[in-house]
Amino acid sequence: MAQRVDQTALRFNQASIITLLLIAFLFDQLWLVAFVGAVMLVGTVWPGAGLFKLVYARLLKPRGLLKPQVIQDDPQPHLFAQGVGGLFLLGSLVALLAGAVAVGWALALIVVALASVNLFLGFCVGCFIHFQLARRGIHLSLPSWQNV
Repeated sequence: MAQRVDQTALRFNQASIITLLLIAFLFDQLWLVAFVGAVMLVGTVWPGAGLFKLVYARLLKPRGLLKPQVIQDDPQPHLFAQGVGGLFLLGSLVALLAGAVAVGWALALIVVALASVNLFLGFCVGCFIHFQLARRGIHLSLPSWQNV
């Protein structure tokens, strides 16, 4: 059976990440970095529990505020990319708490930049890395990704 991905859910996820991290940066809110990182990591390990995707699926889509765009696609590279972003935010939070403010915000802004490239240009850098690793025989996935 071909796997399917709702591109609108991915775009809402990316827009949420970008918006909240920019607010975190502008207002120096470390808790927002921690929150977005936690949402990304939880959504990576348990795809059905991703908060931004749940907001889309349970609130925005049923009310017709956003329309689904479901295509044939493998969700695993997207989950890998999200997990890498979550790890960057974990590193960002550790750096910020340790007083390495420039490093911490740089890591968070890298996540913003990569999510922006995906949202506005349609190129997922994390997916590209996932595919390149697979071409080299390195297959990264979690058991929870098998039946997404």
